[in-house]
Amino acid sequence: MTNYKMTIAYDGTKYQGWQRLGNTDLTIQGKIEAVLSRITSRPILIDGSGRTDAGVHAKGQIASVELPQKRIDPKALGEINHYLPEDIQILSMEKAEDRFHARFNAKQKVYRYRISVSPVGNVFERKTMIRIEEPLNLEAMRRATDFLIGEHDFQSFTAMKSKTKSTVRTIESITVTALSDEIYVDFLGDGFLRQQVRLMMGLLIQVAQGVVKPKEVKNILEEKSRANTRAIAPAKGLCLERVIY
Repeated sequence: MTNYKMTIAYDGTKYQGWQRLGNTDLTIQGKIEAVLSRITSRPILIDGSGRTDAGVHAKGQIASVELPQKRIDPKALGEINHYLPEDIQILSMEKAEDRFHARFNAKQKVYRYRISVSPVGNVFERKTMIRIEEPLNLEAMRRATDFLIGEHDFQSFTAMKSKTKSTVRTIESITVTALSDEIYVDFLGDGFLRQQVRLMMGLLIQVAQGVVKPKEVKNILEEKSRANTRAIAPAKGLCLERVIY
């Protein structure tokens, strides 16, 4: 068996997230495993760098997989993508060290949230961004991000119910970039909890709309209660850009 590192892109619109589920075949992991199992004529399981929620996209998801081939023939990647749906594609596949694991070896991840502020909706990219027509106070949003940067207990910003797993994570940076008709918000961190980015983004949008003051973000973070973060940004605006090893 040979260990491989795969870089994967997908439009998550119609899928129930990355992780395979027993009650549906509409997951990214499940679709890829089914194709690899078909090509190799044996059960194949892959390990992703982490889960993405239902409806969330990826440009640079990473997965590791052990395959019986000693090497990947140049035609193999084309064969895999041929059998995959058009909204899931393997961008690259390379031999990795035997001990490489997509999740355990990941050091940081970059997520991007896209907001359209154009008076005209984007017909072709409407499934990968949200649209807000009212003015947004981006300076207030940037002030609010200062309270989220660093190592914190993000219990207020997760749908994770287990009390046995740590909710402490480190966010290195949150960058707000304004273009003529679009806003990017990039999150760089060592890892993110379930729905963490979407919950932080929902709160930051509320700050930009004047519903929440920037300094209130600090209190919400310190209170460690999900009850204070009811606004969750729609999944379709979020994309896993890349995983850093």
